[in-house]
Amino acid sequence: MVLFRSHHAVICAAMAAPTLSFNIRPTSLPFKFPTTATALSVATMPLPTDKTSSMPNKENLPLLPVEDAWISRLDYDAFAKEVSALGKELLRETGDDDVEHLNKIISWRNISAIVGLLTIWMEPNVVTVGALSLWTYSSWTMIAHHVCHGGYNRVDAGRFHSRGFGLGLVNRFVDWLDWMQPEAWNIEHNRLHHYRLNEGKDPDLVQRNLAFLRDKATPLPLKYATVLFFLPIWKWFYYAPNTFKELKINEWIKSGKELPKDVDPEEACTLVSMLDPRRTSLREIVNPVDVFVKVLGPMFVGRYCVIPALLYVVPGVGPTLATHAFINLLLAELVTNVHSFITIVTNHAGEDMYYFKDAVKPKTGSFYVRQIVGSVNYNAGNDPLDFAHGWLNYQIEHHVWPDLSMLQYQRGAPKLKAICDKHGVPYVQENVFERTRKTIDIMVGKKSMRCFPTEYEPEKDKAGDKGVTWKSTNGSIDED
Repeated sequence: MVLFRSHHAVICAAMAAPTLSFNIRPTSLPFKFPTTATALSVATMPLPTDKTSSMPNKENLPLLPVEDAWISRLDYDAFAKEVSALGKELLRETGDDDVEHLNKIISWRNISAIVGLLTIWMEPNVVTVGALSLWTYSSWTMIAHHVCHGGYNRVDAGRFHSRGFGLGLVNRFVDWLDWMQPEAWNIEHNRLHHYRLNEGKDPDLVQRNLAFLRDKATPLPLKYATVLFFLPIWKWFYYAPNTFKELKINEWIKSGKELPKDVDPEEACTLVSMLDPRRTSLREIVNPVDVFVKVLGPMFVGRYCVIPALLYVVPGVGPTLATHAFINLLLAELVTNVHSFITIVTNHAGEDMYYFKDAVKPKTGSFYVRQIVGSVNYNAGNDPLDFAHGWLNYQIEHHVWPDLSMLQYQRGAPKLKAICDKHGVPYVQENVFERTRKTIDIMVGKKSMRCFPTEYEPEKDKAGDKGVTWKSTNGSIDED
């Protein structure tokens, strides 16, 4: 095996510390690179014979381990040209078929809601709980997710347009009622996560966010138990307050104010950290009253108060029906949290996923490569299977082209995979439960993600110290 030169190992290790427990040694690597065809597709490429001005001088770069040798062989410009061309092709093909497909998915979501609501008064049962869970899950992962990204802005899809979908209290109840505030999610997800993927400024970087557990001197079984405890509650306990934190930090900075010195903008915000009496500076930015009233309040009132209350007034049996409804809703909440964790949190974590130590410009070769090698797909290819995965089984395509429709991701995936095979870029696709195992191994510190040698990327692709900025604040993001 060709080894890292020592200075490259130091760079990656420094990037990992102190929050990332990632230790690269000149003589060993803390991961095993997948070699099966189902897990990873890598084509063998000859070394390029010409050098372009856009590429760094490879003679002065560190040697790479054999698993990363494809990086030194990659023609970033040629790869970007093909990926960009495919994206434009998919955009041109977006039309009435995409609207029809969206309506199909909406109808499946609505059927889940109807079944769940019509049987919610019954004693807790699998059908009711499953339907209510799927109602919440599909409303977020398929409909709100792709609409807020602008996937249907180019077609006549009615109210399913990013400029307004879910924004404001009324639209939140009508379009997408969940624990997260849509305005906050648009900032945290559409901006920061998508355009700073697996960087320090990515608020969803699992390895960094779970450093408290990874670094803790606790027996491994207890660490696994901790992860299992948080699976059914992660959306309201962590994700809702953390997305709101990103919105408030964005507003704070836009107003010209400096963040308090003891506030780390990259630290995850949970209900516990927000309510910690020692974290007064954090509460200056994230007001707990706002979190409970504006962020969590609409979902709690709309689902857990209004629905049981409507049944409570039924003469004679009202209290019993309301109790059944509340329990069914509570169980559905636990199930949908586990379902969404398995298909969302696992999209960018694992020992075969890369993290990055700087930022690059969107729509460049380096950007496309990062989205691909920092993301993973699951089994895919037909509507029922894709619906069960929340269309998150096309995460690679979604990160390469964030504003396409669900149908175009389905059509474009085989073509993008072929381009990756041609250029030798790893395209990871595995069963979602295997990805869950790999993600949890990262969370507990059993495994670590891989440090990408960003010095091999073309200098013209770099975004500089300020990273990427945008003009707009909602939905499909426009670059400056």
